[in-house]
Amino acid sequence: MCASSHKIAADFWQLRCGALASHFAGRTFIVLSAWGVNMSPGSSSSRLSFLCKFFTIVLAISAFTAACEAQDKVELFGGYSYVHASVQVNQISCGSLCLLVLPPLTQHANLNGWNFSGQYKFLPFLGVVADFNGTYGTLDSVGTREHTFLFGPQISLPAKVSPFAHALFGAAKESQDPIPPPPGPCPLGPNPCSGFLSLGADRSFATALGAGIDVKLIPFVKLRLFQIDYVRTQLHGATQNQPRVSAGVVFHF
Repeated sequence: MCASSHKIAADFWQLRCGALASHFAGRTFIVLSAWGVNMSPGSSSSRLSFLCKFFTIVLAISAFTAACEAQDKVELFGGYSYVHASVQVNQISCGSLCLLVLPPLTQHANLNGWNFSGQYKFLPFLGVVADFNGTYGTLDSVGTREHTFLFGPQISLPAKVSPFAHALFGAAKESQDPIPPPPGPCPLGPNPCSGFLSLGADRSFATALGAGIDVKLIPFVKLRLFQIDYVRTQLHGATQNQPRVSAGVVFHF
């Protein structure tokens, strides 16, 4: 009884496998016929054509898979940037008999410009960023410019709404145009004139701690809703703590 049961089961699986093989062969014949491959017996050219097309498809699938695996490895950001800058200037005062230069004074300027950064991700949540920023404005009616060149690690959440945070280190450069002196000669009397002198250009080490949020719009494109950085510099012998806000578009590959 057991032997007959085993024989029936074996015959069933043999018939089942044969049906599946016939079904697969039929589907393969239909696909290859659509490609124009002649699968008649003894046709070596048809087999060669089949092998060429088969390996072409394998290579295409491999390339597509590699591209998908590399997706989001590289991100490029570009957009608008605003800095509330702290700028050092010299004070001048005309006394009753001479021109006095007083200690530097910190003034504030609203600077507008651009922010560009590139990121390479070693892991889906961890990458390294190169961040470049330039902002421009006026202070005491003359031009003032700030540039930063920063690098460092960035962590992010790999999701449609992706918050991120980074710690960046590098260099800063600030330059001011010359400020015209107060008009006219120094008056004599109880109310002397006063004004400011530009300190020119300077460079210093810079750091930035920041965070922001990216939102995916379409494949390969995100919108950076905001990026807020706390930028610390040491220009003209003083320490500046400057907030910076940026927003723009992110392209990822």
